[in-house]
Amino acid sequence: MTPDLKEIIESLVFISLEPLTPEKLKEALADFPAAEVEEALRDLLHSYSAGSRGIQIIQTGGGYVFSTRAECDPWVRRLLKIDRKSKLSGAALETLSIIAYHQPITSSEIQALRGVDSSYTLKTLLEKRMIRIVGRKSSPGRPLIYRTTDRFLAHFGLNSLEDLPTEEEIAKILGEEKTSEPEP
Repeated sequence: MTPDLKEIIESLVFISLEPLTPEKLKEALADFPAAEVEEALRDLLHSYSAGSRGIQIIQTGGGYVFSTRAECDPWVRRLLKIDRKSKLSGAALETLSIIAYHQPITSSEIQALRGVDSSYTLKTLLEKRMIRIVGRKSSPGRPLIYRTTDRFLAHFGLNSLEDLPTEEEIAKILGEEKTSEPEP
């Protein structure tokens, strides 16, 4: 008995070590018409979102992954003995946002924008695989160039860098927060 296309896609998403992109999915399923693969994927996503299951398939990091539902989080954390989600420091978040919005970027450019040395923070972000070195700038000293990774996208629930809020959106949010705070 041959599994149907939805079952095959479900297996591929399950076994993938990183978000399974639509391109990789179509490549793995090259013997099926692309339109059938897309339709089966839509059906699978719909069945997971409509059902009452403890897991779901979400789109993040430019692809699809299995994830536990947020409602089940306390029990998952208890089983895995996770006290809380690993948080990034303020310096790490600031450095990540600078890299995300200005990439590709060098350490000295990050330092100029932050106004402080970011070497330790960059090392930490490299260890957490939130950023990666993509080459060297062709300027004196040939400094390293940094970019964010797919892990960065997945951590923040983004599919691509285009999902980052624009300067106008950030200004609007900050403007609304300022107006909603009570006056002293």
